Amino acid sequence: MPDDNSQNLISGGHLVAKALKAEGVEVIYTLCGGHIIDIYDGCVDEGIKVVDVRHEQVAAHAADGYARITGRPGCAVVTAGPGTTDAVTGVANAFRAESPMLLIGGQGAHTQHKMGSLQDLPHVDMMTPITKFAATVPDTARAADMVSMAFRECYHGAPGPSFLEIPRDVLDAKVPVEKARVPKAGAYRASTRSTGDPEAVEKLADLLVHAEKPAILLGSQVWTTRGTEAAIELVRTLNIPAYMNGAGRGTLPPGDPHHFQLSRRYAFTNADVIVIVGTPFDFRMGYGKRLSPDATVVQIDLDYRTVGKNRDIDLGIVGDAGMVLKAVTEAASGRLNGGASKRKEWLDELRATEQTAIEKRLPQLRSDASPIHPYRLVSEINDFLTEDSIYIGDGGDIVTFSGQVVQPKSPGHWMDPGPLGTLGVGVPFVLAAKQARPDKEVVALFGDGAFSLTGWDFETLVRYDLPFVGIVGNNSSMNQIRYGQAAKYGKERERVGNTLGDVRYDEFARMLGGHGEEVRDPADIGPALRRARESGKPSLINVWVDPDAYAPGTMNQTMYK
Repeated sequence: MPDDNSQNLISGGHLVAKALKAEGVEVIYTLCGGHIIDIYDGCVDEGIKVVDVRHEQVAAHAADGYARITGRPGCAVVTAGPGTTDAVTGVANAFRAESPMLLIGGQGAHTQHKMGSLQDLPHVDMMTPITKFAATVPDTARAADMVSMAFRECYHGAPGPSFLEIPRDVLDAKVPVEKARVPKAGAYRASTRSTGDPEAVEKLADLLVHAEKPAILLGSQVWTTRGTEAAIELVRTLNIPAYMNGAGRGTLPPGDPHHFQLSRRYAFTNADVIVIVGTPFDFRMGYGKRLSPDATVVQIDLDYRTVGKNRDIDLGIVGDAGMVLKAVTEAASGRLNGGASKRKEWLDELRATEQTAIEKRLPQLRSDASPIHPYRLVSEINDFLTEDSIYIGDGGDIVTFSGQVVQPKSPGHWMDPGPLGTLGVGVPFVLAAKQARPDKEVVALFGDGAFSLTGWDFETLVRYDLPFVGIVGNNSSMNQIRYGQAAKYGKERERVGNTLGDVRYDEFARMLGGHGEEVRDPADIGPALRRARESGKPSLINVWVDPDAYAPGTMNQTMYK
């Protein structure tokens, strides 16, 4: 085709691609449609990879996952109407998980506005409540400018998704290059790395220096801000027991003297100072009610609106988690007064609580029963992980089990949906993680219900030759819901609307060109995992787990309290 740039003209799709390139986007996830193909043409010219999937929800989840892995915003491009509505779940998940991504949706031509054009829907109205920014590109010359604007808004406060719809005539039209504003890379966004209020930082340092029984929760924003080193320095310098959730898991490696997992409730009941970093007081925190009412509570967050929401606090600091923690450590240095060394008894107390919990669970972790106990399965997975294994959890009850046992060995090596609790993120997160970090091993645990939502894109992993170790904890049920129904309505109604077929996911994997195995004996789990690793293919190990075993969190129905 002729080079329009030689004629000093450029299309809307090519302007979009230039703006994506300026942002550092290396790949877009997409499902094709006539409204959006000029963006593909621009991406080819800009050297941006176009990865086509089988469902738009997968494209949006993959863009979310890519942002989490790389620290750069992800991008998904979908067509108008059902293409955009299919992607809504992925955008909503990124919104609750504070993940920066841009969804670009097609739209009918301006010239057909309100005429009933193909796939016409009010996309911006639909996307506004679940994005940080949603708009229509009004003119071809504004295409790159609007893309950069959308990316800028992704980083306003806590990160999140943005949405742009681009009418087809705007995208396909050509304008003189000199008429279009193409923002320069790195020249349209300010630094968001705030250290917070210096007086508040000094106050927190003083609280921690004098605390007798402090505890800290390192949440997802520790990873989002790449504040791992600052978090480690703080807990080691001030001798503070650390708990981790979400993407903050792996901040400290298993076995580290400050790494705690199973004593969190005990710590939050007995601590005198509790620091919550990058985690809202949402259902995961019992809306703040699980923290001792007698403790001094400090909250650090990127978003002013999150601090003090649902529970009163004693001190709130708005800022970048890594920068704030670094500043607190520096403020505390030189005036520890032996306080850190006096906390040995507190750490020993928590370690004993952890050991008691482990010993109580040990029979199930080593159970030889068949059907396989989920604790045995997740214990085998935990033993299988290496420092280079990115772990992805996609499911309800089975992933609740894994959250108590699986410990990533390195920062940024844990991925789960986040607080929206979206099932179906597993395959798209594998796609993003393996493309962003081909040097890493990816291990994904699925519930059988969760896998079935987006499982057809296993074929995408085969097509792009993206090997990973996949495990399906198969109990032919949506067990997290089943337990609640049995408790509420009785055993005779526990199976209404939550029972699945006995699906051989190992055969499904082989049918699509991957590696598949079936496991019924717990002694076969480890060897099957190793064979999947050695196969060099996308894999699914179908593990039949006990349908009558439930995770403690499921039995307590903590997600609804």
